[in-house]
Amino acid sequence: MSLPSPAPEARAVVTGASSGIGEALATELAARGHSLIVVARRGELLEALATTLRTEHGVTVEVRVLDLSDRDARTAFATELSEREISILCNNAGIATFGPVSGLDPAYERDQVELNAVAVHDLTLAVLPGMIARGTGGILITGSAAGNMAIPNNATYAATKAFVNTFSESLRIELKGSGVHVTLLAPGPVRTETPDPADASIVDKLVPDFLWIDSTYTAKLSLDALAKNKMRVVPGLLSKGMSIAGQYSPRSISAPIVGSFYKKLGG
Repeated sequence: MSLPSPAPEARAVVTGASSGIGEALATELAARGHSLIVVARRGELLEALATTLRTEHGVTVEVRVLDLSDRDARTAFATELSEREISILCNNAGIATFGPVSGLDPAYERDQVELNAVAVHDLTLAVLPGMIARGTGGILITGSAAGNMAIPNNATYAATKAFVNTFSESLRIELKGSGVHVTLLAPGPVRTETPDPADASIVDKLVPDFLWIDSTYTAKLSLDALAKNKMRVVPGLLSKGMSIAGQYSPRSISAPIVGSFYKKLGG
C-alpha cells in the first residue's frame, strides 16, 4: 500500500518544522497536497512558513508553538493527536550537544533525551491506534547514523538516536501487513543554504562542503522512501560511511576516532 492520499480532515504532522529538514518536509508534504500541523518552539518562523505554504499550495496549515521536551506540553499535544485523523507523522525535532558529558548542563542533557527519544515514543504511540484502525498511515522518524556507534563527546545525542533507530526498525516489523508504513531517516550533516564564512559554525568549518546534503533533496528522498515502506533511508556520503563503520567496525577502533572529531565540535 502507499501512503494516505490528502483528505480534508486528515493532517500530516511535522515536528521541528521551523528550519532544516523539518521545514523541507513540511514544504514537500504541502506540495503533495497534504494539510499540516507544524510544530516547533520558534513561533515567528512557524507562522511565516505556514503563510507561505497556505499561499503557494492551498493547504490548511495549523501551527503549534511548543517545546516537546516539556512533558506537560507534550502530553497535551499527544492527547490532541490521538483524537484526530493523523495521516503522516514526521518525528523530526531534535537537539545535540558536544563535549564530555560530565561538563555539560545536566538539565539540557535531560531535555535532549526528552526531545530526541521520549517525545518520539510518545507521539508515535498517540497516532498509532488511529492509523492501525484506518489501515493506513506513515511514520517517518529522523534518527541518525550517529545512533549506530559509540561517540565520545556526543554521548547523549548518540544514545538517543540509538533508541529511535532501533525503535523505528522494530516498529516497522511489528506493523507488517497493517497498512502503516514506518521509515527511519538517518542523515548526515544537512544544509538549507551555504553559510557566509563570517557566520559559519564550527561544524560548517570542520565538515567539507561535499559531505553536506541538501534539505530539500533529503525531504523528497525520505517521503518517497516512506511511501515505499523502506526500512531506512541514508542520504549523503558521511552518513553512509558512519552507518557502515558503526555496523562493521569494532567500537574499540571507531569510537576513539569519531570521538576525537566530536571533541573539536565541543570546542
